[in-house]
Amino acid sequence: MTRTGIFFHYQQGRRLQDFPQALGDLLEKDNVCLYDALYPGKPPSASDLDPIGEKTLLKVHVPEMLERVKATGDYEGALYSVSGTVAAGLKIWAGEITNAFVFTGYGDHHAGRDFFGGGCYFNSAAITIRELRNRFGAKRFAVIDTDPHHGDGSWDIFQEDPQVLYLCFCAGRAHAENHNVEIHVPFRSDDAAYLKLADEALEIWVRPFAPEAVFWNWGYDGTVGEYGDIGLTAHVHRQLAHRIRKLADEVCKGRLVVVLCGGSRRDLARQIIPEIVEALAI
Repeated sequence: MTRTGIFFHYQQGRRLQDFPQALGDLLEKDNVCLYDALYPGKPPSASDLDPIGEKTLLKVHVPEMLERVKATGDYEGALYSVSGTVAAGLKIWAGEITNAFVFTGYGDHHAGRDFFGGGCYFNSAAITIRELRNRFGAKRFAVIDTDPHHGDGSWDIFQEDPQVLYLCFCAGRAHAENHNVEIHVPFRSDDAAYLKLADEALEIWVRPFAPEAVFWNWGYDGTVGEYGDIGLTAHVHRQLAHRIRKLADEVCKGRLVVVLCGGSRRDLARQIIPEIVEALAI
């Protein structure tokens, strides 16, 4: 049976104000487990998230960057965002869960080795990959990035790593360097064209790469009415989730970590996120 972990922490801002309650009946499913932290007044539980230490961050990011992040005032939230992704990866590798959805307040793809921006302070996928290699000897990973903005931070971190396929869907030019691949997405698209592009890229790049686990940097900011609107409807995300889940089931025993990235609208989060989690938990 597929077991899905949901990793959540209390966050400032409006977009996730309805969660985790908005997940509704999904939280009652026998194969779904919620790991959470930072609720004001919440009693401790066995599924609390503990923030990772600085030594773990420094395996990917330089010390000067940590100091700059601390100066923003968002350091604690950034730590918990990373902690959810790391915990998801470790629990998947230990066999406790099959796949995971990670709620983040600050992540992922604009955080490089020594720079950050765009609401991304640390690169949790890169940090988790490093931990899985150190603890379990894992080697090959794919990071699929469907946030419509170019993941300059992930590109920076993975460009010299032949064991990580970084597949970025964005408006930049189509090109590849080593195993960093940029899939050109037109400035204006539609669901059918986007899904066709995704289907081709997953088959051409991800399947033959044969990763041991897949990370999906998912943002809904390309949806109609969002700040990165490229013409996609809210329905495309569920369809994309089913495709990526199916691929992970076929190539890496279902090991899939979905990391929430861009998006701002509360109503879209309330509509789309439960559909993504449902696709993972079926």
